[in-house]
Amino acid sequence: MKRIILFAISCLMAMCHVHAQDYRFEVGPALGFSGYLGDVNNSNMWKHPGIAAGGILRYIANSRWAIKGSLTYAGISGNSRDIENKFPAAEPYEFKSSLFDLGAQVEFNFFHFGSGPRYKKYKRISPYMTVGLGAVVSSTSGDVNASVSLPLGVGLKYKFKERLNVGFEFTMRKEFGDKIDNLSDLYGVKHSFAKNTDWYSFATFTVTYEFSKRCVKCHYVD
Repeated sequence: MKRIILFAISCLMAMCHVHAQDYRFEVGPALGFSGYLGDVNNSNMWKHPGIAAGGILRYIANSRWAIKGSLTYAGISGNSRDIENKFPAAEPYEFKSSLFDLGAQVEFNFFHFGSGPRYKKYKRISPYMTVGLGAVVSSTSGDVNASVSLPLGVGLKYKFKERLNVGFEFTMRKEFGDKIDNLSDLYGVKHSFAKNTDWYSFATFTVTYEFSKRCVKCHYVD
């Protein structure tokens, strides 16, 4: 009888432990570096790295899928002396831009990310890939431009504690406005918004905290 009682208590404790880890959201800061590829840099995006800082809010659909919203401030810069191509009139060009990036991304975990009973095959660490859509506002020498961006990237998550996660993410972001370096159609050749040369990238570390516990027990009301 004592063994049955102990077994029942153990099961209840295990269930509570599992449910305590089942949360719908996580939030936290992001900090890292930013890079740029475009008219003033066509080979090495980390030639003049900048600082990227912001925050993320992630909705955890399940152990494989998540939806993330982010707001990031970043600095990018470039210098035409770093490239072989010559600008019109052979004049050098140097710029520094401030970016505000607001976006939403879908994430797919390669493993069942989380912690829990063995039969669920959760992993405390998982690589993931991500794609989304965003908006970017850039400011260069007092000129402000806004456009749409398309983030594509990969990342790695690690569950440090029950509700505390750390991660790293690298994304390349296609900018559909060709203005983040304040240059456009340098050689008089007009391009559509889909064929411009401007990309920017973020490589950031994140620390997130999970909250908003899911409904453990559903009550049906007729």
